[in-house]
Amino acid sequence: MRLSRSLAPVTVAVCLVLSLPYDAMPHARVAAPRAAPVAPEEPFGAECRTDVQGSRVVVHCHNPYADTDSVRLHIECDRWWDLDTDGAPVDVGPAQTVRLTGRCWKEVRSVWVSHRKR
Repeated sequence: MRLSRSLAPVTVAVCLVLSLPYDAMPHARVAAPRAAPVAPEEPFGAECRTDVQGSRVVVHCHNPYADTDSVRLHIECDRWWDLDTDGAPVDVGPAQTVRLTGRCWKEVRSVWVSHRKR
């Protein structure tokens, strides 16, 4: 009986040490290699203004940056039977403005423009 009572505190101490988080354990810490500095990204993307009037959509996109942006108009129609449309990609060069149009038969639910770097 004496032996088990003397092992109880040791057992509790071992259990506590084993339940400590890894960072709290005493060990030699190895420094992680530093990542190379990341160059800031250059600004990109045409600025687009969307106008929805009834079932018609008109979007004007202007690219103020040096890289060409390929923009594409997406229209989701409100009625289940009305076909949603994804327009053809149009390249917008530096300092250019393009006009994209589309329509639904009835109401327009949502409109968005996707961008891709050329």
